[in-house]
Amino acid sequence: MRPSGRATDALRPVTIETGVARHAEGSCLIRMGDTHVLCTASVEESVPPFLRKSGLGWVTAEYGMLPRATTTRGRREAAAGKQSGRTQEIQRLIGRSLRAAVDRPALGERQITVDCDVLQADGGTRCASITGGWVALRLAVNGLLKAGTIKSDPLSGHVAAVSCGIYGGQPVLDLDYAEDSVAGTDANFVMTGAGGLIEVQGSAEGATFSRAELNALMDLAEKGVAELVAAQAAAIG
Repeated sequence: MRPSGRATDALRPVTIETGVARHAEGSCLIRMGDTHVLCTASVEESVPPFLRKSGLGWVTAEYGMLPRATTTRGRREAAAGKQSGRTQEIQRLIGRSLRAAVDRPALGERQITVDCDVLQADGGTRCASITGGWVALRLAVNGLLKAGTIKSDPLSGHVAAVSCGIYGGQPVLDLDYAEDSVAGTDANFVMTGAGGLIEVQGSAEGATFSRAELNALMDLAEKGVAELVAAQAAAIG
């Protein structure tokens, strides 16, 4: 029995509320159970120096957790004077994942920065950030298309992510913190709406896991991502 009482192949309740940040070109608040992430997309009419005069656009991401996103207060990384290795790794993952669905020549020489701020954490924050980040990016791109700033849609499709793991000897979908903290295997799957793999992160926390278990986790991820893509589509109308 999972701590939440969910079936092994069940996501936590998912809601995606759009238009939550007045000034951002695209925004949403994604809730996956008790993990809540505010995602905004900001458009800049410039690119980093290494892309100037290339004709290519850029999508990047930043990630952070509020001090009381967790059960005890965490120190703001700005107060520490540097980002943690975990933060850097996650925001690079978000950026890579979103760029996988972007036709950069179609975007033109402009940058979209997706900010993912964790308001409350209960496991799966990077996956929620990618899933919500795509919605914010989609809304920002819709604005560029509507304004005629770009002529063709640079997004090739949906991008979403979900965690899976071996908990209590069973493959399960969408781990919350109670499961993630003791899981024998923990994995994150980033996929397109068409089912293509963008990135897979998996590690054994105790005993090794088998190829059959990996296949079972992959099957769960495909189911979970399909449901998340449906939630994204409903959110953007």
